[in-house]
Amino acid sequence: MTDPSEPSSSASDQEKLPVRMLNDRILVKLDAAEAERRSSGGIVIPATAQLGKRLAWAEVRAAGPNVRSVQEGDHVLFNPEDIYEVEVRAETFVILRERDVHAVAAERLEEAKTGQTGLYL
Repeated sequence: MTDPSEPSSSASDQEKLPVRMLNDRILVKLDAAEAERRSSGGIVIPATAQLGKRLAWAEVRAAGPNVRSVQEGDHVLFNPEDIYEVEVRAETFVILRERDVHAVAAERLEEAKTGQTGLYL
């Protein structure tokens, strides 16, 4: 993780959070689309409504030193059923383990795709 006093390079351009994650923990902010959805008829579906086993997208705001596949600013896909929420500066965030992330979406992944020989753990 970079210096907390540096300005954030995320899409939201907010000030860096005064949080340092430990081990394989990731601090994420739920995307606005995940917080409230609309049906095809325009009815608002609150985030608390259960829709089967729906996964959620969130933006990574901080990552611990042992996180290998995710960086700040990436979007991650995870199961929101068993999560830990925390409030920092009057905003709600979610804490995940890297192993609980199902997918990562980031522009850097498309750029790194060329010349890659394969994935390994």
